[in-house]
Amino acid sequence: MDISPETPEQTRRRLLRVMAHARVDVLPGDHTFAEFPMAQFPAHLASSLASSALALVRDQDVWSALLPAPAQTPAQDCCAVVCVHFAPDIPNSGFVGWLASELKQQLGTGVFVVCGQNSADGGIFDYWGIPRGVAAQAIQIIHGMQTRGASA
Repeated sequence: MDISPETPEQTRRRLLRVMAHARVDVLPGDHTFAEFPMAQFPAHLASSLASSALALVRDQDVWSALLPAPAQTPAQDCCAVVCVHFAPDIPNSGFVGWLASELKQQLGTGVFVVCGQNSADGGIFDYWGIPRGVAAQAIQIIHGMQTRGASA
């Protein structure tokens, strides 16, 4: 984890540079969460859930899987998912808070983020869940930041 004092402007410039060098993939279709009781783990994963889940997280009561939304999923439970893989040589400290704040300010929306690690592909990566109703605008903002970061 990178620790370095920066002014807000230095942070903004660095994070725009992070965006410019990140690979951003918009996953097809809608996604949602499915919950299952702790006692059903790992048996529940033997189903098709295991091959389609993007992430599994748990609290003290349930496992929650982020997966493609079945057709009957209510619209308010659906989100678009954007996957961001970071360049390994640019410190991305503060990225999640920064981008989430930008999307909140510009679109009025919150997001959720699930982070993972893939050492063979840059290291840390993020899944960004964006409400379906503002997904197109959010993706446009993200791509615009990539363009601005490339010229900064």
